Amino acid sequence: MIAQLVLNGFVTGLLLALPALALTLTFGILKFPNFAIGAMLTFGAYAAWVANSLLGMPLAVAAVAAAVVMALVAMLCDVLVYSRLRDRGSITLLVSSLGISLVLENICRFAFGNATRNFAFEVARPIRWHGLRINQEQLITAIVVITCVILIQLLLHASPLGRAMRAVADNPALAAVRGVERQTIARITWCIAGCLTALSGVLAGLDRAVDPLLGWNYQIPIFAAAILGGLGSPTGAIVGAIVIGLAEELSSLVLPTNYRQIVSFAVILALLLVRNRGLFGGKAVRK
Repeated sequence: MIAQLVLNGFVTGLLLALPALALTLTFGILKFPNFAIGAMLTFGAYAAWVANSLLGMPLAVAAVAAAVVMALVAMLCDVLVYSRLRDRGSITLLVSSLGISLVLENICRFAFGNATRNFAFEVARPIRWHGLRINQEQLITAIVVITCVILIQLLLHASPLGRAMRAVADNPALAAVRGVERQTIARITWCIAGCLTALSGVLAGLDRAVDPLLGWNYQIPIFAAAILGGLGSPTGAIVGAIVIGLAEELSSLVLPTNYRQIVSFAVILALLLVRNRGLFGGKAVRK
């Protein structure tokens, strides 16, 4: 039983890894916590559901289409809202992200109602391996997340764009002197965050179902993962997501499953009291 819980916790952590990575990237570059991360996940899930169930696209193609749509939506939010408020401080940007969250969530609610939706995806029997039950959705989640994490790490550490992003995160003024335009880097960061949240929305929709509160159910664990790893640290976000996923699943040994998010609250509280920079806290978008 414990081995199965560890497996499930690892997969839950992988589900949290992409939005936590998106959150820490935007924080590292733009210096504010994006509270619209859950609504972006929901919007991406609905975009994939429309492409898959209404337009008849295979789920893999629908996921790519949703990533493109969410990247455009995230960039549009930056053009219309965030870029106009960027010089007014992190609190103003935080409040504006709350407004964006309400707008995105209620667009989904108005367009599709409150009923749960499911992807048109053929269900397969779980794999039995040494007493463990491994679902097809868990394998898909592992493959997609690990691939995305590798690509993001290569982008940040082995490309000119990654060096520009790290330069803006460390010192925007000095980066501007060297010809790196913060506005362009911000837009690219939003596009990356949109793609990551859309893909995580598809994976979450496979794991549960698509509804207007899908992203809200993951909001606190996402923040707990990013804070645990150290806001601004991509590696920390991934490690934090795995730890939170394992902790939530293993907590079901002593807590009812409906109270699993207490673990995320407890992690946030403990870190704020003991080590508010997180496990990998340091220079943004470096680790």
